[in-house]
Amino acid sequence: MKIGDLAARSGISAHTLRYYDKTGLFSASRRSDKNYRIYSQDDLITAKFIKRSKECGFSLAETSALLAIKHNKDQHVCAEAKQITVTKITEIEQQIAKLKQMQNTLQQLEYFCCGGQESAEFCSIISALEQE
Repeated sequence: MKIGDLAARSGISAHTLRYYDKTGLFSASRRSDKNYRIYSQDDLITAKFIKRSKECGFSLAETSALLAIKHNKDQHVCAEAKQITVTKITEIEQQIAKLKQMQNTLQQLEYFCCGGQESAEFCSIISALEQE
């Protein structure tokens, strides 16, 4: 199948597929005589794997590591995939904690602001953000 077919079937844009090819994450199984990318059913499976990995929040580097495990299962152990996943969970937990802290700060700013039509000269939100 050509890149447009793969894009439609995988849910990944042709532009992104070309980017993955350029970065070495994923490439077509073969090329036509006119140098068009020709993708196989296995390529579709790999593209969908990449898409699911991205949806889980894995970076391109992490996705690449998972692909290496996928393509050489007999040379890897399950613990490698688990470690990548545990690391991602930890990162997400840290991001959630930061977002909750931001939410609490914003809620406090919003609570103390009168929100009236007075001059912003005395706005508590602006004053709080001006402080070092």
